[in-house]
Amino acid sequence: MIYLDYAATTPMRQEAIEVYTEAATSYYGNSSSLHTLGTQAENLLTLCRKKLSLLVNCREDDLFFTSGGTEANYLAIHSLLKGKNDERKHIVTTKLEHSSVLHTLQQLEKEGFSLSYVPVDQNGVVSVDDLKKAIRPDTVLVAIQHINHELGTIQPVEDIGHFLSKKEILFHCDCVQSFGKLPIDVKKLKADSISVSSHKIYGPKGVGMVYMNSSSSWKPIYHKATHEKGFRPGTVNTAGIAAFTEAAECAYAEMKTARSHYERLKSYLLENLEPLAPFIEVEGLGNSHFPGIIGLTFSNIQGQYVMLQCNRHGIAISTGSACHVNQQEPLASLLAIGKSTANAKNFVRISFSQHSTFKHIDRLISVFHLLQQEFMTV
Repeated sequence: MIYLDYAATTPMRQEAIEVYTEAATSYYGNSSSLHTLGTQAENLLTLCRKKLSLLVNCREDDLFFTSGGTEANYLAIHSLLKGKNDERKHIVTTKLEHSSVLHTLQQLEKEGFSLSYVPVDQNGVVSVDDLKKAIRPDTVLVAIQHINHELGTIQPVEDIGHFLSKKEILFHCDCVQSFGKLPIDVKKLKADSISVSSHKIYGPKGVGMVYMNSSSSWKPIYHKATHEKGFRPGTVNTAGIAAFTEAAECAYAEMKTARSHYERLKSYLLENLEPLAPFIEVEGLGNSHFPGIIGLTFSNIQGQYVMLQCNRHGIAISTGSACHVNQQEPLASLLAIGKSTANAKNFVRISFSQHSTFKHIDRLISVFHLLQQEFMTV
């Protein structure tokens, strides 16, 4: 099977597997236990926290481990809002955010908060000027992701963070798709929180991380939670965190070479898609685009059919975020960039890794040609 769905998840890299095995074998104590095995596990977590804090340029005490990106987003947003003592109840976001963010904010809307969506251009990019127009005296939080998980759009998050910090408005940035792929410096970003997931960078599933800015006066949402300094309950996944840390360090070491490889793959894919226009249209391209994620829409075929035909030919792609697969409505991100409801359902996502090759793209293009022949003769 040719795998071109790395934005959904990645296989664990060998280095992470080896670290996981060693940690699970030798550091199996509960990190909250006071005996030697517990202390050893806690010391390993402290080391991991230190290593990860260096990658994003933050204090060790500002990092908290979670079960993944979804929980990271949920806890970050709720913890930031709980720490606010004023009466502001307005939140600003975009319709391109991951469902874990949108669903959290939509629930808050039902609980008394008001929600505004900043428009994006045809490539999915947020204008800082449009964001400024959306800010109100009662705006308390802005939530905007770094790299969009379906279009690959890179948002101007540093510009956004600098503006919001001057206004004393909270800023949560979903960095699940960008961590390990683009440099992230939380001091430059001026975010109050960021979310990260392990399995997007060849680490284990079920592990994530949140940066919470200690100067933001956030408060944990759980009553008397004892793990992660009260940030969340539940025994900490020491082995998974150790493997995640190893995967993160490897991703940072390989970041430049990986980005160059994605650029070459993207150029090759776009070159081979040109003869298929207008049957296939590439979405989200522009100056602010991450080359590892390519979104495509087909003129008269639903994305689910394209995905199934690719699967039949031994190629794995997706119709968008894995968290959206079982929903029938069109992707909100496609509607946000101006697509019709019908056309938004004709979307598929291609996402690369360092294991992806030109031959993989050749196989994919051959299936697209077969689809074109099938539907042009109907």
